[in-house]
Amino acid sequence: MGDRRRLQRFLRTKLRSAGRQVEEARRAYETARKRALADLPTDEADRARIVCRRHAERRAVDLDEAARPVCFDADHVDCQGCVEDIREGRIETW
Repeated sequence: MGDRRRLQRFLRTKLRSAGRQVEEARRAYETARKRALADLPTDEADRARIVCRRHAERRAVDLDEAARPVCFDADHVDCQGCVEDIREGRIETW
């Protein structure tokens, strides 16, 4: 019975470790993919450093899967212009 518990504990430990590695790899891939889409400078937390057109201020923001700032409002003209500028590589950064 003791050997079985040790084997179960060993397998559980290895599976958790593998799960953590998979999650770290997934995050790294997503971060690299988003950065490649937008090609923007980032801060230490991998957030894009842009100058927000809507609020006229420097912001460090995460990007969604379409390389839009998470603060993006589809109904606001400044936000629409910001996304266009990101896609065309002319967004103001810091």
